[in-house]
Amino acid sequence: MRERRRFLNLAGIGASAVAAASVSPVAMAALPELVSQPDATTAPPLFAQTGRPYDPVTTINGWSLPWRMRQGVKEFHLVAEPVVREMATGFNAHLWGYNGQSPGPTIEVVEGDRVRLYVTNRLPEHTSVHWHGQRLPNGMDGVTGLNQPAIAPGKTFVYEFVARRPGTFMYHPHADEMVQMAMGMMGSWVTHPKQHDQRIGQVDRDFCFLLNAYDVEPGSATPKIMTMLDFNLWSWNSRIFPGIDSFNVKQGDRVRMRVGNLTMTNHPIHIHGQEFEVTGTDGGPTPKGSRWPEVTTDIAVGQMRQIEFVADELGDWAAHCHKSHHTMNAMGHDIPTMIGADHAGLTAQIRELTPEYMVMGERGMADMTEMAMAIPDNTTPMMTGDGPFGSVEMGGMFSVLKVRKDQPAHSNADPGWYKHPPGTVAYEYKGETPTPKRAQNAGASAMPMTTSVKQTVHIQKPHQHKH
Repeated sequence: MRERRRFLNLAGIGASAVAAASVSPVAMAALPELVSQPDATTAPPLFAQTGRPYDPVTTINGWSLPWRMRQGVKEFHLVAEPVVREMATGFNAHLWGYNGQSPGPTIEVVEGDRVRLYVTNRLPEHTSVHWHGQRLPNGMDGVTGLNQPAIAPGKTFVYEFVARRPGTFMYHPHADEMVQMAMGMMGSWVTHPKQHDQRIGQVDRDFCFLLNAYDVEPGSATPKIMTMLDFNLWSWNSRIFPGIDSFNVKQGDRVRMRVGNLTMTNHPIHIHGQEFEVTGTDGGPTPKGSRWPEVTTDIAVGQMRQIEFVADELGDWAAHCHKSHHTMNAMGHDIPTMIGADHAGLTAQIRELTPEYMVMGERGMADMTEMAMAIPDNTTPMMTGDGPFGSVEMGGMFSVLKVRKDQPAHSNADPGWYKHPPGTVAYEYKGETPTPKRAQNAGASAMPMTTSVKQTVHIQKPHQHKH
């Protein structure tokens, strides 16, 4: 449940309390109400009570920041601070974020709104906020040292500008950026159009989330801040599967997904069962004549994309990054490939010394989801998630699009598993299977070789997952 009026007392965050002690209560009283979100629940859309009306977004495992209107200006209050984010059930990460969560709350405004953002720093070091993709006065762009002095711990800065163009944007620090983004400091920003724009159609459901990544050793809680590429947790809004909420829509809904990428690599986002169009990029809505149907779109570092589709196929459809190691959680990424290796004799000898020793990977890695092997505390299995037919064997950037006939409007309530009509589920073939023919010769070649070389090549999966 969202808690209001939590000035200076976010529980369990010792470092923030130290920084907050230097903020004058008199100064804080003049600030907009501080609103925090203590958990990772997907909040209902925030409909405007003041200011221009708009159709709000649903932030997956997140929420939108309330505001106050003051003399025609829409005022928000962001607080940069250490937070504890539950990335999946039972796995908590010690991150930095805004208003109690990482990512911070989504900021929603309307094209033409004058916006004033108070940013209070409760971190142990200085920070700033860059409003990624916005057209604004140069002094409001948030690059520490270039556009403004850094916001020292305990200080509050004010940013003010007009939201000039509609679209999907992001915000993040531009001070000690590698560390602060590796710790989870980021958020989404949506500027809605002030009037009908033929390039920005109305939708029934509007979702947004950020792609982010962390390097957290199994059994620990704080990300490694010096990791450049070899992250082991690939997340949506700082959540990993099975902790990412599903996208629950009604059959026939026109659905928009707004996705921003603040990791250090690209992500081909793939949705099963529906074709979509990219209707917006970093620069704004795409011309209708430039759109084409696809099922995967690649989102590069620092980019935002809006995709839209009509959810006309009932069912539970996978939605995920198509880099396969981005749909795995931490653990075991350095295990060598053991497919085809015969450990039988070696295993017996090792078990004389270590009775609990077991072989992993001789038949592939699916065994790991079946063994329910012991893992360190504060860790999520590498491949997990129980579906209606068994383990989904996924992790990281994976979720489900659930399309139902009776999903309530604007509701992301989970409708449960899809009930398949009779005769529409793949089934086991019980008959005889023929023996496949094997190639008996090398086949033709463009020209003869002076020497003949016969060699069998064994394919080995790379050990490192750097991209």
